[in-house]
Amino acid sequence: MRASGPKRRVVVSAPAKVNLYLGIHTERDERGYHRVDSVMAALSLADTVTVEPAGTLEVVTVPAADFPMEQNTAYRAAVALAQAFGLEPRARIAIEKRIPLRAGLGGPSADAAAAIMGLCALWGLDVHDERVEAVARAIGADVPFFLHGALAYLDGAGDCLRERFEPLAGLPVVLVRPQGEGVSAGAAYARFDEDPQPLPPLEPVLEALRAHDAAALAARVANNLAPASCALAPEIDEVLAWLRGRPGVRAALMSGSGSCSFALCASLDDARAIVQAAQAERGWWAYAATMEKSGARVIER
Repeated sequence: MRASGPKRRVVVSAPAKVNLYLGIHTERDERGYHRVDSVMAALSLADTVTVEPAGTLEVVTVPAADFPMEQNTAYRAAVALAQAFGLEPRARIAIEKRIPLRAGLGGPSADAAAAIMGLCALWGLDVHDERVEAVARAIGADVPFFLHGALAYLDGAGDCLRERFEPLAGLPVVLVRPQGEGVSAGAAYARFDEDPQPLPPLEPVLEALRAHDAAALAARVANNLAPASCALAPEIDEVLAWLRGRPGVRAALMSGSGSCSFALCASLDDARAIVQAAQAERGWWAYAATMEKSGARVIER
């Protein structure tokens, strides 16, 4: 099914995410992926993805990527989307990067979701078509989340939407990433397999979100992949200990497979003060963000 009136230029915001809950199971699905329970929230930190008509498919990033564009998630999403609808993948996709890589903030998945959304508008496709959902899931486990909304619980491999919640829009969140190469998801999962960690309680997190209770949520956030990532990059533990000692921090947790950690803060001023201290005292990358009202969204066309 096609929507009316394809667009000539589409700009999409591609927000970062944090995992308020991440529960990795030891069992795997038929694809070989771990079963995962994930609660994610979109943030005000975002890449910007611009999609325009072109004679061929081209993906460029600013700053420039150090790998071929064919490996970019947005490129792979464009090829898969075109194949799903019997189209030629002709477009120029420009990605202005702000979300750090290998941080557990979902940057590549957000970019893929934004590219899919922009291409649907450019090519006159219905973003709600089940073929679009299938493409999103094929590109990466987090991609469907960014198409669905700002605050959601997903299971399966972390790619099956189960429940949406009223966004905690405006809730202050500070992000801190230590120096270093970061942690790849593959390496973190491999380390987890060597020493699987018990699943933290999920239902209390969902109950707090259903009640729209940020204070209760702060007491229940959890990530059982964190020990594996911290074993690979001990500096993550250092960041978490430091964050938990800062004024105004209600909870601190590693996001995804790391290496970025986040803290839920009492106020945006607290978050900004933590950013200044992280940068000045430790030389860490840091950003004061808020939770968003939506996932990937068109901001100009």
